Amino acid sequence: MATTPQQSYIPSKVVKSEYPLIDNDPHFKRVVRYARTSDYVHGTVAAAAGPGLLLAMEKFAPSQVGRGGFSRALRLAGVIGALGGFLYFYQRSCLRFYGMSENAREVEMDMREMVDKVKAGEPLYGESKLTPHMQGVAARQSRYSALFTAVLPWFNFVNHNQHGVDTAKYYQRAEQELEAERLGKSSS
Repeated sequence: MATTPQQSYIPSKVVKSEYPLIDNDPHFKRVVRYARTSDYVHGTVAAAAGPGLLLAMEKFAPSQVGRGGFSRALRLAGVIGALGGFLYFYQRSCLRFYGMSENAREVEMDMREMVDKVKAGEPLYGESKLTPHMQGVAARQSRYSALFTAVLPWFNFVNHNQHGVDTAKYYQRAEQELEAERLGKSSS
């Protein structure tokens, strides 16, 4: 006898922070899109640190590895540095979504994006081909995952509606804007 899976929704815990929570499980594309120039700069500096330090060490204490040895080590340091730089860039952007660093710009961008989606009649967090149960599983696996990036990089590539915020604020703002537009047109 087969049982039908129940829709699983487990409310997430909200971490107390100085800044407002935007999203506790932001989609990968959204994190990259909301990144600041400072995130790119920090990521680039972190990426360049590996090969840069290796070159500095080679200058002051030559390894004398022979023909082609140092270039392989430099390429490896470049790849590892690029991966580390990207992870640092990604984590800095995610921490703003979690409200763990100053995020006024992102709060405004989030409000604008979501209100526009409400006005257009689109789902707030995109459409998913997964069942609600699998969306819940994906949400629970990647919620607050950027806090553990140094140990296990884990990104959210799933559209779901479990983001730890009350979405009523988006609908209320959309109603206010639509009412203001209606009043503006009627008075003209």
